[in-house]
Amino acid sequence: MVGAVPNTRADIRADRTSSGRHGRALRGGLISALVPLSLTLVQCGKAPDPAALAANSQANVQVVAKTNTQQVAGADTFEDRFPAPQFRERFPSASESFLQRQMSDFSPKRAVQQQPEQAPYKVASLAPQVPYQRPPREDLTTLVSMKSSAFPYFGNNPASDAPFLNISKGDRRGHRSYSGRVYWQDETYSDSRVLVHVPEHFDVRKPGVIVVFFHGNGATLARDVRDRQLVPQQITDSGANAILLAPQMAVDAADSSAGKFWQAGGLKRFMEESANHLARLTGDPNSARAFANMPIVIVGYSGGFLPTAWSLEVGGISDRVRGVVLLDAVYGEMDKFASWIESHRSGFFVSSYTRYTARRDRELMSMLRQKGISVSEDMDGPLRPGSVVFVETGDGITHRDYVTRAWTRDPLKDVLVKMSATPALALTRVASGR
Repeated sequence: MVGAVPNTRADIRADRTSSGRHGRALRGGLISALVPLSLTLVQCGKAPDPAALAANSQANVQVVAKTNTQQVAGADTFEDRFPAPQFRERFPSASESFLQRQMSDFSPKRAVQQQPEQAPYKVASLAPQVPYQRPPREDLTTLVSMKSSAFPYFGNNPASDAPFLNISKGDRRGHRSYSGRVYWQDETYSDSRVLVHVPEHFDVRKPGVIVVFFHGNGATLARDVRDRQLVPQQITDSGANAILLAPQMAVDAADSSAGKFWQAGGLKRFMEESANHLARLTGDPNSARAFANMPIVIVGYSGGFLPTAWSLEVGGISDRVRGVVLLDAVYGEMDKFASWIESHRSGFFVSSYTRYTARRDRELMSMLRQKGISVSEDMDGPLRPGSVVFVETGDGITHRDYVTRAWTRDPLKDVLVKMSATPALALTRVASGR
């Protein structure tokens, strides 16, 4: 009994060894059978195409290239879409965009005493110092009230030496015009504003000119001078170093009254006050003196002939006037125009006219020729000191549109361009036309 126990245990160990071998063999067989089955199931599902896998795995690209060369040849590879970075892309050379720094760049710097500036100011630039440049600025067009503007006016009418405000109704006063119509002072003759225009390119340090524009009858500064007649735009488009002053005359009325410009020294006072306003508007109070001495060009359109003529006759600064331009405006006062032309041969005179003023323009031409003054009848030549030009325009040109279309489109622009081409007329063209 005692000897039988060991034999039984040996048998049990032998059985266990045999069954373990049998189990391992069975598991191996199952794995061998299941692996092909799982591959078959994968192929029956929605597994990615090998070419799609090739776009995401470099190893698969090589495998698929061997097994399915024709299919992969037509598809983008991962290397095509995402090329490996080159060394120079990670570490640019000194000639490329990134700034190369040395260790000395990070060491503490000793304070260096600043040297006096040789230019007005320094800027963050490759060049440590640059010449002065005027800060950028947009066109400035605004209305400014001035005491010396044409109205309100409480003096006499020099034509009759009678009070200008010759009609009253209670506390209300007015003026009866030559046509017999009454215009009331509070509605028609109380606007003291002046349209001021400074182009963006204007530079007070360079030779320039102030254009004084007297609008015609039935006009306002905003609706007509600025928007319909485009006077500010013509000055800007000329590229000339010029600015505009356009006083409001009789407001939207068929009246040519000159107001304060009838008075002796009226234009002089107007220009002196304007100089201070221009200096303030341009941001340089020290420029008032330059504006106070700047040459003047007077432009009179239609009914603007009257303040133009009286400004030349009694304005007090006719020597500053470098030119006179009349746009269908010779309705009278020929003696005043002829007198200024004769005594100011360093200036120029241009009168463009339609059939409405043709008779008086021809009369003025005759007066000048009798004085021995040469007269030209076209605007084709240059505009020089002493030029006297009369230009007749055809029937297709209307009086209402004359400020924008006379002998040419934008006649005021044309005059300024021709004037700036003649240095003797003291005007610089500082910008190209639009």
